[in-house]
Amino acid sequence: MNEGKLDTVRLQDLAYGYRQSATLLAAIELDLFSEISAGARTAEAIAIAVDIAPVNAERLLTACAALGLLTIEGGKYSNAPDVDRFLVKGSRSYAGPWLRTMGRSDYSAWNQLAHHLRSKEPARILGTYENFTVEDARRLHAATFSIGMGAGRRFARQCDLSRRKLILDLGGGSGCYCIAAAQKYPRIAGIVFDLPSVVVVAREFIAENGFSDRITAQAGDFTKDPFPLGADVVILASNLPQYSPEIIRRVVAHAFEALVPGGEMHVIGEMLNNDKTGPLGPALWGLNEALYGSTGVAHSEGETVSYLTEAGFSGVTASEFVRGSLTRVMGYKPGG
Repeated sequence: MNEGKLDTVRLQDLAYGYRQSATLLAAIELDLFSEISAGARTAEAIAIAVDIAPVNAERLLTACAALGLLTIEGGKYSNAPDVDRFLVKGSRSYAGPWLRTMGRSDYSAWNQLAHHLRSKEPARILGTYENFTVEDARRLHAATFSIGMGAGRRFARQCDLSRRKLILDLGGGSGCYCIAAAQKYPRIAGIVFDLPSVVVVAREFIAENGFSDRITAQAGDFTKDPFPLGADVVILASNLPQYSPEIIRRVVAHAFEALVPGGEMHVIGEMLNNDKTGPLGPALWGLNEALYGSTGVAHSEGETVSYLTEAGFSGVTASEFVRGSLTRVMGYKPGG
């Protein structure tokens, strides 16, 4: 091997990766990107706006520029396009609370990853949600509602639901997919099927968005309890890596049984490529389940397609939902 071509810093960059995360989260906490968007463009103005010492402003701005979060021209800073879209307070797509919550909630557990990987304890089907309280659910969904609504609106744009009547959202959380669909399609109704603690919070979000007359929330564990009947759309979104292939197969089979003939199912989740060499995000979501002792793993696109075809769905297809992160696999129940 020619050592001159060997990347000799890649491993140390990976080892120091937590510093990148901490930089981003500190910038969000200080509301750096909102202040830059509002007009604080120089290091001096930014230091005053976020109320930190000038030397610390210089340190933070330098690191953010090196991470590609900021650009600088003529001594003036600007937000990168994705930062401007997702990290400026007041925008509909503001994702600061979601990143802060997800970036910090399990950091200490990740710091003990080897310990968790050595564990021989029996797997817990619900993993992190085994003892989920109403306050846990309220805290989580307060942070994730904005990003969830973005996903819900994307789904409603991608899928023609104009002839559909009832959505069943398995593990639907705050009800984002049903709410977004109800906003676009005046005749569609929805059922959020989730754990009892989550249902309390789902009803709050549904009411706040004015859809209590069209969207209900029913308590249940979709890994074992009977599904509500009558839906012509079933969604399983953003919980794929939390469960084993056996459990996902069972859930998809139950969804097939619950759907009316001619109905459709959509599985939206963090899926690996068929070689299981990436993308990185889905791979790490699968690894994350080691922290909670669940059955979950990262599933590939091909595996997810097979779950639907084995259950009896026809016309099963896979398409990009969020590049590098989420894939949508869907199929139809014959008949109707």
